[in-house]
Amino acid sequence: MTRTVPPTPTALPTTRPTAHPAALPLGDDALVLSHRLGEWAGNAPVLEEEVALANIALDLLGQARILLSMAGDEDELAYLREERAFRNLQLVEQPNGDFAHTIARQLYFSTYQRLLHEALAAGDTPFAPLAAKAVKEVAYHQDHAEQWTLRLGDGTRESRARMSRATEALWRYTGEMFQPLDGLDLDWAGIRDAWTRSVSGVLEAATLALPEGPQSGAWRAGAGRDGLHTESFGRMLAEMQHLHRSHPGASW
Repeated sequence: MTRTVPPTPTALPTTRPTAHPAALPLGDDALVLSHRLGEWAGNAPVLEEEVALANIALDLLGQARILLSMAGDEDELAYLREERAFRNLQLVEQPNGDFAHTIARQLYFSTYQRLLHEALAAGDTPFAPLAAKAVKEVAYHQDHAEQWTLRLGDGTRESRARMSRATEALWRYTGEMFQPLDGLDLDWAGIRDAWTRSVSGVLEAATLALPEGPQSGAWRAGAGRDGLHTESFGRMLAEMQHLHRSHPGASW
C-alpha cells in the first residue's frame, strides 16, 4: 500500500529588515488583483476584452514583482505566505462576479491607484521611479474601466441593473483604500476627495447613483491591511500557490 508522504512544512518567508513598510501592501494589491483579472483568461465576454484584461493583469504583475522584490524574495512572498500574512486591500480580492462586478472593482481601484501613483511620483520615497512609470499604465486601466462603466450604466435595462448592483456591492470596501500606509507621508484626505469627485462624475455620466453604503465607521468592510481577509481569498490563494507548493524548487 502506498502512503502519501505529507509535505515538509515550509518556513514562512520574511521581509527584508530594511524594506520600506509600504512595499508589501502595495505589492500585494497589485499581485492579488493581477491574479483575479487573470481568471478571465478564456472567459471574457469578447475577444477584445480577453486581450485588454490580460494586458492589465500583466501590468499589475510587473508592478507586483518590483514592489515585492523591494520587500524580500518575490517568489517566496507570493507563493509561500499564509493568508493572514497578506496585506492587500479586501477590495482587490473580491471575486470577479459578472463582468459588471469586475468593471466596478476596476473603476474603484484604478482611480485610487492613479491618484496614489501621482502622489508617489511627486515625492522622494523609493517608490517614485516605479510610480512615474506605472501612472501611465494605470491611467489606461482607469480609462478602460470608465468607458465600460458608461457603456453598461447607460446601456440596456439589464446592463444598467447589473452595473448598479456591482457599484453598490463593492462600495463598502472602498474606505480601506484611504487608510494611511506606514512610511508614506501623503495627503490621504486629499486623495480621498479627488477619488470621490472622479468616481462620482463617472457614475453620474453613466446614469448610476453614488452608493450610500458605509465607507467608514463600524459597518464598513475592509481589514485586509491588518491581515484579515474574506472567505473567497483563501480559495484564490490555494489556487495561486498550488503549483509552487506542489513542486518546490521546480523550474521549466
